[in-house]
Amino acid sequence: MADIQVQEKSRGGKKKPKKGDARVDMTPMVDLMSLLITFFMLTAAFSKPKVMEIVLPEKIKKDEKVEPPKIADSRTLNIILGPEDKVYWYPGKADPDVTILQETDFSAEGIRQVLLDRNRALFRKIDQFEKDVIAGKIDIRQDSMRAAISQLKKDDDTGPIVLIKAYKTSKYKNFVDIIDEMSIVGIARYIFTDIDWVEEKLVVDAINRATATSSGSAQ
Repeated sequence: MADIQVQEKSRGGKKKPKKGDARVDMTPMVDLMSLLITFFMLTAAFSKPKVMEIVLPEKIKKDEKVEPPKIADSRTLNIILGPEDKVYWYPGKADPDVTILQETDFSAEGIRQVLLDRNRALFRKIDQFEKDVIAGKIDIRQDSMRAAISQLKKDDDTGPIVLIKAYKTSKYKNFVDIIDEMSIVGIARYIFTDIDWVEEKLVVDAINRATATSSGSAQ
């Protein structure tokens, strides 16, 4: 509330100040406050940080001798992130005279289908477990549910062991995409490692074959 002074003339000709009350109508401010509260509630919900969970292996001490785990070639799946959002893969060990890279992409029928075909048994177990939780057959809390799924992955001894490597012209976006695919399919064991010279040569050969095929089709 504010006071304003209004001058009035008295009988003697002198001006006499007169006090008056000025009221401010606060009713429109209620609507404005409601809009601001709604705006901040929505923006706060949309700006929640997104966390990507990555499990890293335990750090080996300097003088500690650790024998590397033996991996069967039949369970090993090598994935190479190539240029232009392409994905190359091959099973087992790389042989420059025998191995031919298979080319795919990040679509639902691409690398995801390759991973599903090799991880179908574990994927079915996790999918059935989640359906039982939703249906109420299994009474479990959210944090306990995640722990149970992690235990299913840990106990798995048939699923693929995925080795992920990046070609020199691959994109960082594809690094995030492949992690998402690992999570969607439920791959229990995967690791990021450096690409070697044999695999680089295989990628170059795959690119040259694709270029030659497209040139032949154009002619």
